[in-house]
Amino acid sequence: MKRSLKVVISFGFLAVARLRGWLGHLLGEKGRVSCVVLYYHAIPPEQRQRFARQMDMLQRWAKPIRADIMEPLPAGQNYAAVTFDDGFQSVAANALPELHSRQIPTTIFVVTGCLGQSPGWLSEGYLANESETTMTAEHLRALNPTFVAFGSHTVTHPRLTRLSVEEARREIEGSRRNLEKLVNQPVSLFSFPYGLFSPDLVQWCREAGYQRVFTTEPLTAFSEPGEFLTGRVSVNPTDWPLEFWLKLLGSYRWQVTVSALKRKFRSARIAHGSSRKKLEEDARESTRS
Repeated sequence: MKRSLKVVISFGFLAVARLRGWLGHLLGEKGRVSCVVLYYHAIPPEQRQRFARQMDMLQRWAKPIRADIMEPLPAGQNYAAVTFDDGFQSVAANALPELHSRQIPTTIFVVTGCLGQSPGWLSEGYLANESETTMTAEHLRALNPTFVAFGSHTVTHPRLTRLSVEEARREIEGSRRNLEKLVNQPVSLFSFPYGLFSPDLVQWCREAGYQRVFTTEPLTAFSEPGEFLTGRVSVNPTDWPLEFWLKLLGSYRWQVTVSALKRKFRSARIAHGSSRKKLEEDARESTRS
C-alpha cells in the first residue's frame, strides 16, 4: 500500500511538473536540465531480464551519460546515469553485459577493504542477498574503462556520521588512495554508505581530492556545471515498470521535501519536550525553595 501510494504521489508530481514546464515554455522561460542518477546494489541472475528491460526503458526515455561528467548538459532532454554501490560480483556477471550491449556507461562504487568477500553489512537489512560477494581486485582491473568508471565507497562501509574525525578521514582518504592503486587510474567520485553525510563529511571529501560525491537523496542531478554534492534515486530490478519510469524522470524528488518536514517536526517535538521538562524542573525547584 505504501509503495502504491508513492507511485500515485509521484505520478501527480510528474503531471504538475510537466504542466509547469509547458506553461514556462509558453512564457519564454529557458528549459531546465533534467538528469537523474540511478543507483543499484546487487543484480542476481534471476533479476537480469528485469534489469535489461529497465535499461531498454532508460534508452527510450533518457540519454545515458557518465556519472563523472563535468561539462554542462544541454537543456530540453532527459539524462540518466547508472551507478552501483558495493561492487558485487553479481553486477559484473549480470548487469555489465546488459549495459555493454547497449553502450550504457556506469560507475561502480567500491569498498576497498572488502574485496572478494561476503560483506558484513548485509546482515543489517541491506538491499542485497546475504550470499552476495564483492568483486576481487582482478575483477576490477579486468573491466573495460571505456564503459566502467570507479568511485570510492570507503574502506569498511561504516556509518561515517558515527565516526570520529580521524576515523572518518581515514575512510574517505584511504579508500581513494587504495582504489587508485588497485585500478591504476584516477578516482574522482565518492558515495556515502547508507546515504549518511554531513557538511563536515562533504568538506573532507573535497579536501581528499574528490570532484563529486553522491548521496541517496532522490534529487535531480547535474543542474549546475561542476556540481559537487549530487543526489541519486534508489532503484531495483523488481521495481514495477511504472515505478521505474517515474523514478527515471525524477518524479520521486518530492520525498526530499517530505523527509525535511519530518526532521523539522521531530526537532520541534524534541525541543518542546525539553522545554516542558525544564519548566517542570523549575516549578519543582520553586516549590522546594
